Amino acid sequence: MAEPVELPSRLAILPFRNKVLLPGAIIRIRCTSSSSVKLVEQELWQREEKGLIGVLPVRDSEAAAVGSLLSPGMGSDSGERGNKAPNDALGDSQKQDTKNQQEFIHWHNRGVAARALHLSRGVEKPSGRVTYIVVLEGLCRFSVQELSSRGTYHVARISRLDMTKAELEQAEQDPDIISLSRQFKATAMELISVLEQKQKTVGRTKVLLETVPVHRLADIFVASFEISFEEQLSMLDSVDLKVRLSKATELVDRHLQSIRVAEKITQKVEGQLSKSQKEFLLRQQMRAIKEELGDNDDDEDDIAALERKMQSAGMPPNIWKHAQRELRRLRKMQPQQPGYSSSRVYLELLADLPWQKVTEEAELDLRAAKESLDRDHYGLTKVKQRIIEYLAVRKLKPDARGPILCFVGPPGVGKTSLASSIATALNRKFIRISLGGVKDEADIRGHRRTYIGSMPGRLIDGLKRVAVSNPVMLLDEIDKTGSDVRGDPASALLEVLDPEQNKTFNDHYLNVPFDLSKVTFIATANRVQPIPPPLLDRMEVIELPGYTPEEKLKIAMKHLIPRVLDQHGLSSEFLQIPEAMVKLIIQRYTREAGVRNLERNLASLARSAAVKVAAEQESTVQIGKDVQPMTSLLDTRLADGAEVEMEVIPMDVNGQEISNTFANSSVLVVDEAMLEKVLGPPRFDDKETAERVASPGVSVGLVWTTFGGEVQFVEATTMVGKGDLHLTGQLGDVIKESAQIALTWVRARAADLNLSAASDVNLLESRDIHIHFPAGAVPKDGPSAGVTLVTSLVSLFSRRKVRPDTAMTGEMTLRGLVLPVGGIKDKVLAAHRYGIKRVILPERNLKDLAEVPSAILAGMEILLVKRIEDVLEQAFEGGCPWRQRAKL
Repeated sequence: MAEPVELPSRLAILPFRNKVLLPGAIIRIRCTSSSSVKLVEQELWQREEKGLIGVLPVRDSEAAAVGSLLSPGMGSDSGERGNKAPNDALGDSQKQDTKNQQEFIHWHNRGVAARALHLSRGVEKPSGRVTYIVVLEGLCRFSVQELSSRGTYHVARISRLDMTKAELEQAEQDPDIISLSRQFKATAMELISVLEQKQKTVGRTKVLLETVPVHRLADIFVASFEISFEEQLSMLDSVDLKVRLSKATELVDRHLQSIRVAEKITQKVEGQLSKSQKEFLLRQQMRAIKEELGDNDDDEDDIAALERKMQSAGMPPNIWKHAQRELRRLRKMQPQQPGYSSSRVYLELLADLPWQKVTEEAELDLRAAKESLDRDHYGLTKVKQRIIEYLAVRKLKPDARGPILCFVGPPGVGKTSLASSIATALNRKFIRISLGGVKDEADIRGHRRTYIGSMPGRLIDGLKRVAVSNPVMLLDEIDKTGSDVRGDPASALLEVLDPEQNKTFNDHYLNVPFDLSKVTFIATANRVQPIPPPLLDRMEVIELPGYTPEEKLKIAMKHLIPRVLDQHGLSSEFLQIPEAMVKLIIQRYTREAGVRNLERNLASLARSAAVKVAAEQESTVQIGKDVQPMTSLLDTRLADGAEVEMEVIPMDVNGQEISNTFANSSVLVVDEAMLEKVLGPPRFDDKETAERVASPGVSVGLVWTTFGGEVQFVEATTMVGKGDLHLTGQLGDVIKESAQIALTWVRARAADLNLSAASDVNLLESRDIHIHFPAGAVPKDGPSAGVTLVTSLVSLFSRRKVRPDTAMTGEMTLRGLVLPVGGIKDKVLAAHRYGIKRVILPERNLKDLAEVPSAILAGMEILLVKRIEDVLEQAFEGGCPWRQRAKL
């Protein structure tokens, strides 16, 4: 035990967060931060056994009282110097570093002097940072008079608080202290007696109780308990021996009572366990008695039925052994046990999975498959050809490994319905799994059975539902998976879509390998870019671009109108939509790559017609009721023997006769007036491009989006300023750089383009340029607007308007070369939808025009360019004059 020591007037201070070191207590800490390492080196390591430091409690910022940063009793001067402290010293006491260097420290005004019983030094690798492990022993209390900084750590001027030897001898004669001491020792001895029944190391504690002075014994006992920080501070502040003994006695008694309550709870639990064991034995005896009497047990019958189901599931031998082991474990469990239901659900999943069950494929008929695809889908020749090729290979080699197709295209072009048609052609079951918004890897691989509410992944669950091991499985929206702390579903799909790995796919819930090689996987996506390259490498990408207006017209007449009429309870006898009206809907009300908006507009017309037809039928039924008396007249004429001309009288749904005059409602033929009444005024017209480029500084570009190609207008204007460039329209970094490149090229060629009188004239002198990309709410990025930006700037400075029938796309270099871009087919189709007749494309994109329908190319003029000068020559009426050709 520590002997009385002489304290110096100043001590280095080690902050101790939310913890208190009491005199006589021993604690081990690890110092890693620069400030605490410096303190240990200078105050303890270098002074060896003579080193002393002060341990001062520190409150968390959240727990401290609002107002002063110091506890009561501290001077304002020391508060100003001590309101900030190195956070690394705070972190050492709790084995963590604080990142916020401006955190306020709320110091307590009393602490404990401590000496090092053990010091060990270490070096972390690979950082080379020096650390110390220090074992400290509390010696005596002190009060802080003043707090200041010394380098990276703090130093305090202190005064000792503990009693002197003479004062202790005098206090020990006080009758109150003698009584409190006896009470404390009696409570402590009672606690030791209780602990003796559980631990064998309390003999040393008895020795302490007999040899250590009572004023130190109180601190040592309290330091060994788990008490709150406020109670620890209260014990530290108990300088008066009477108060200290009273608080220590109270805490020891409370600890004793908590131990006794815990013992009662333990005895009660053990009693309940013994009761459960007794019930188990009785149930086993009851089961044996029932077997002797021949009575059937429902639960046993269920398990037997489950076993028969598992035997007929056709599991592989290794999995059957695993299932038998789980079944034996289930038999030994009681239905009331916590793991019984989860084990049973797991075994039922094993029994329900299609280990060997497959859909028997009939003889493949390529002609019938082609007719089915043509009947369900118009156009898409390239996609249909690829499907027929796959079916032909399957016909020649039934066990051939199938490709993993990925249909990429805008919404509404038929990606999902194509996958369903493939399943129909293969005569297989079809299952769709939506991956949009999935961020948890467990959705693919399943949860481990250790978790509450665990379940298999979507793939295993889907196979359980279709009950065959060779379905066509659609992984819809594979480009919209995300990743977070729960894992990356796209990475989990790497095993699923790899033919070499999915033979032994391991679902975390199933925990046994399952063969996915018989499944035909088909994925869909709107964009290729978000799909990780390793996952994209496992799939064969087939692009489905948007439809042309002619294709939309054929799709509407052949597929959409019959489906819409059927969905609304109509037929061609009630509603007719002429081909000319469908063309008007395509031109004036929809500008999309797919046909979803077209179908919505057709549905609006059908709903309007349904209201009229329903109203006419109601009036027809009413008239039918009024003509019922005609029956009696007919009976009279027949009774007189007169000749009558027989006629079939139609019956309504209630069995009432109605006249043919009212049976057929008038056919509603959609005209232009009805279009505007139901769908509203036209949303698009062919004059939009001409109106928007009516002034200089506006050019027409072509861009690609997830919804297909779109026309993008670029507007530029000048104003008085300092030569700055302003860009608006939610632009990305790439398109901003393209704008800067375009402006630089135009300024360098200003004299050649007749934009300035001489080459040394600053084109931007005393004026700013503002370029805007409408619409402002849509984010935009990419390099393909380079030629459009140059055309807009040249139009602005030359005061010449760009041709309204011309659109362009292409990336440019600083030297004026035009580089190829992607999405050519979608962009050309977008220009066609907008009624643009001339399209400027990079010359190196000539190969991409093979994908554009010949009917579209026949009605447009495609202009191929190599340099920016060629773009300007075609973009302006009469060409763009310049003094001399720009040379590299």
